[in-house]
Amino acid sequence: MLLTIAYDGSTFHGWQKQPGERTVQGYLEQTMTRLFDREILLSGTSRTDAGVHAYGQRASFKADLGIPTEKIALVVNNALCAREGNESGRGGFAKSPIRILKAEEVPPDFHVRFNSKGKRYIYKVCAGESLTGEAQRSLVFERNYVYHVGTRLDVSAMNEAAKYFEGEHDFKSFEASGGNPRETTVRRMFAAGVTETAGGRIEFSVEGEGFLYNMVRIMTGTLVEVGQGKRAPEDIREIIEAGDRQAAGHTAPPNGLYLAEVFY
Repeated sequence: MLLTIAYDGSTFHGWQKQPGERTVQGYLEQTMTRLFDREILLSGTSRTDAGVHAYGQRASFKADLGIPTEKIALVVNNALCAREGNESGRGGFAKSPIRILKAEEVPPDFHVRFNSKGKRYIYKVCAGESLTGEAQRSLVFERNYVYHVGTRLDVSAMNEAAKYFEGEHDFKSFEASGGNPRETTVRRMFAAGVTETAGGRIEFSVEGEGFLYNMVRIMTGTLVEVGQGKRAPEDIREIIEAGDRQAAGHTAPPNGLYLAEVFY
């Protein structure tokens, strides 16, 4: 069974189950195991970090639940809301930070990670030296969901810089230490771009076959420095060629990052 999952990662210590930590995988497995009275073990496509969100995480499991596939999302979502209500004290008014968007059957040999053809991430930035009015007030409520940069950014320059990420490159300069060892740091990016929306909101979208540890956050931090005029768009080519993490910009915080979609 393959699930499509959305979640607010601000109250979780990432996706992957860890002893003594509240994680999305662990929370969802616990809820489903209690609900269906059998052990449910999930395999996820992406190990999102603490504070990172998802519009379309994918996870699979093997179990005969005894209910129609089209009912699984509704039943699990009701259980998630009930658990949230009990644990938060808000009762029937509570909404879960995790929601199953879709459940679908897949072949027995399906592998949620190895069958994936790629992923798309979105990183949200709020830029401005002195936001006022509604934009200023909204930061109180969006602090866990955007990266607030206290300067204006040149979105055109950032978009020009992002185009250098497209294609197949060695992205070692954009890999943080601490991740699982990789056979290669070469990755292929299908598309990358930066757009601006209302209220000083900026979105960096990148789509590729695979990503390194903290890669999108380091890309974003580097693009922010381009937007601030600290780097030129064409510097991205030299940063990639350097193969050195020190050549790239800062690592943007996790709260602006969203796993948008997984492709199969």
